[in-house]
Amino acid sequence: MTVISTDQAVTIIRQGGLVAFPTETVYGLGGNAFDDKAVASIYATKGRPDFNPLIIHFKNIASAKEQVEWNHNAELLAKAFWPGPLSLVLRRAKQCKVSLLASAGLDTLAVRVPANPTAHVFLEACDLPLAAPSANRSGRISPTEVAHVEAEFGNHVAVLSGERCSVGLESTVVDASSDKLVLLRPGAITREQLEKTLGTSVAVAGENSKITAPGMLTSHYAPNLPMRLNIAAVKEGEALLAFGPKALPGASKTLNLSEKANLEEAAANLFAYLRKLDSKDFRGIAVMPIPETGIGVAINDRLRRAAADKNKV
Repeated sequence: MTVISTDQAVTIIRQGGLVAFPTETVYGLGGNAFDDKAVASIYATKGRPDFNPLIIHFKNIASAKEQVEWNHNAELLAKAFWPGPLSLVLRRAKQCKVSLLASAGLDTLAVRVPANPTAHVFLEACDLPLAAPSANRSGRISPTEVAHVEAEFGNHVAVLSGERCSVGLESTVVDASSDKLVLLRPGAITREQLEKTLGTSVAVAGENSKITAPGMLTSHYAPNLPMRLNIAAVKEGEALLAFGPKALPGASKTLNLSEKANLEEAAANLFAYLRKLDSKDFRGIAVMPIPETGIGVAINDRLRRAAADKNKV
């Protein structure tokens, strides 16, 4: 793996290359969002389906407004949660310069302004929006540390090193392109927070909804081992992903997302712990129940997609 400086990273981006960089959510695989070849390279490097759109990262709200049709709800949400782990799906502006490949043929664009200090400095220095899905092979467990990016791509992708991702789950995604707001992907910014900020209800995308944003594939964030969710007992040979002060007995190995039953701590640990348990030493991964409240909604969303049958999607 090649760990590089900000200056080196900016040079690579401006030459049409890709750089993995940290955000508060997960590490992203970034390329110049205005460059068709760079965006195509992101899809190819990840092995990502071309119908799955990308999130575009901006240095500030003003630069995002230049590429999308801004509206009142977007203004409310951006003022409340940007910089931060929230992506807004809005209609592409007539003058939008972002590669059409990043929109996967749609007339909308997913945009956000990340809060991570390293990402902020990088985006400022690039002075370009970056298309940046998670820095992992398509469908695999998302990376929250430099070592996770290395495990995915080896020396094929340069990495702008930074701290471990503080949130640890991909951004909340909201379709704000019309008056009817829809939560497309849950994350650290909860539905309750969105509704409080907007003063109106936010619908939730159905299981079979058209893919209009990242993270909507049925099978996603997946380890190689089979997973069982909401278990009451561990089977022989399984590793256990525990939650709370009373981990179930009988596992070949146990990692506890949060012994204190803290959902924010659990979210930050989720992908790193799934990677550690995804070993040929075990027959599968058993997961204890996670409360379906707050950021627990997002944790359970990732777990259900990670456990989905890959042969049926």
